[in-house]
Amino acid sequence: MTDFELLSGLDPEERRQLLSTCTPRRFRRRDILCHEGDPGDCLHLIRSGRQIVRVTTPLGHTATLSLMGPGDSWGEQALLSPDARRTATVVAIEDSETLTLSREQLARLRREHPHIDRIITAKLAAQVRRLSAMVLEALYLPVDERVVRRLAHLARAYGGPNAIADIKLTQDDLASMAGTTRATANKVLRELEDKGVLTLGRGTITVTDRATLERAAR
Repeated sequence: MTDFELLSGLDPEERRQLLSTCTPRRFRRRDILCHEGDPGDCLHLIRSGRQIVRVTTPLGHTATLSLMGPGDSWGEQALLSPDARRTATVVAIEDSETLTLSREQLARLRREHPHIDRIITAKLAAQVRRLSAMVLEALYLPVDERVVRRLAHLARAYGGPNAIADIKLTQDDLASMAGTTRATANKVLRELEDKGVLTLGRGTITVTDRATLERAAR
């Protein structure tokens, strides 16, 4: 069973009962789970697959903010207010399955288990800290360093404890996460490839020397 952070603190029977009331949904790679500006009608618990979060900039460009995977959840913010809208577009980058909780289900969960509010608050606070750090990086770090940092983060997400990380994202996705162009991201990736840190494939970046990448990202 997937370990959902949002449900931590519930005993096994409570978790089982809650999950049995969720609605399972399946998505194919490249499916859009929600659009920025949509009404926030449910919360998604990610059971399998990975999804990315994108927003539209004031100039009309697309920026990729984060990557989510099994155990993560999204949609909490929209459900805390009855008239809230989705603040971003979520796209499946792999075949994915989620479990959805309606506004009413989340409200009941919060009433019966008040500690859930603390978990939601901590999650939203972590999002603010992460986005604030990204803004500071965009303002004060050279673009090459931003690309390396985003790449190291992705290697941790995809590789876990493994020595090699196969990142199933395009160079466009990496460039968007780092706030730069594909050409710049490709230049950094080629330099890392020449150093033996990674290899580039079609739609895949394979990090073969994670230790060196982590040192470069500090």
